[in-house]
Amino acid sequence: MRLVLAKPSVESGVAGSTPLSMSSDTRNVIKSPCHTGSVSMIKGPKGITLEPNRGFAVTLIWTGILGWIAAFSLVLERINVATNPSATLSCDLNPFISCKSVMLTPQAAIFGFPNALIGIAAFVAPIAVGVAILAGAKFAAWFWRTFAAGVTLGFVFVFWLFMQSTFVIGVLCPYCMVAWAAMVPLFWKVILFGTKDGFIDTPLRFVNFFDNAYEKAWLFTLVTEVIYVAIIIITFWNSWPLLWN
Repeated sequence: MRLVLAKPSVESGVAGSTPLSMSSDTRNVIKSPCHTGSVSMIKGPKGITLEPNRGFAVTLIWTGILGWIAAFSLVLERINVATNPSATLSCDLNPFISCKSVMLTPQAAIFGFPNALIGIAAFVAPIAVGVAILAGAKFAAWFWRTFAAGVTLGFVFVFWLFMQSTFVIGVLCPYCMVAWAAMVPLFWKVILFGTKDGFIDTPLRFVNFFDNAYEKAWLFTLVTEVIYVAIIIITFWNSWPLLWN
């Protein structure tokens, strides 16, 4: 009997034209340029989790509640002024700490209606997201990017109001300051969560820094709040004796 040897399935020079591996492992080929300057936020299963912990949810809830109460109080005081222009508000302490003096300025209604109405609507969002997280809800990366963008816009808007109140109007609004204070921890918690878990791109050389920064969100908050307080103290240095007059 004559034996005939089968021709090899892979000839020399054409390796890979016929799959040789019986393994189910596959590799994905990405047909796009490689950018080494930043880290893609779409990590593998062991990287991005998009499942914030209970502490994160609690921070969203209490900062949202604090900011909402401040905004709601401002709305009530604004209604009081509208019905009685000569009324003295509960937050009118002296000439440089007064809600009424601030809420009657153009900066207090930048879009044609009281800014406090924006606060009432906006601060509901972190409360709702925090409660949803505690209930077991999971959100996609696009949602977190949108949420982080909204929080960032809120922080920038609040910072602008802080600068206007401190350096342009020259009067501090107590309820406004409560909203400012609430916005700071909310901003840092969300942004540092995003850089750590992957839905916000970060430069490659800062990856380790941001991975560790999330656990120090309280420190970023403290430093920011201290800067706010220092600016207020220095700017109104000559006005503080009025508190006791």
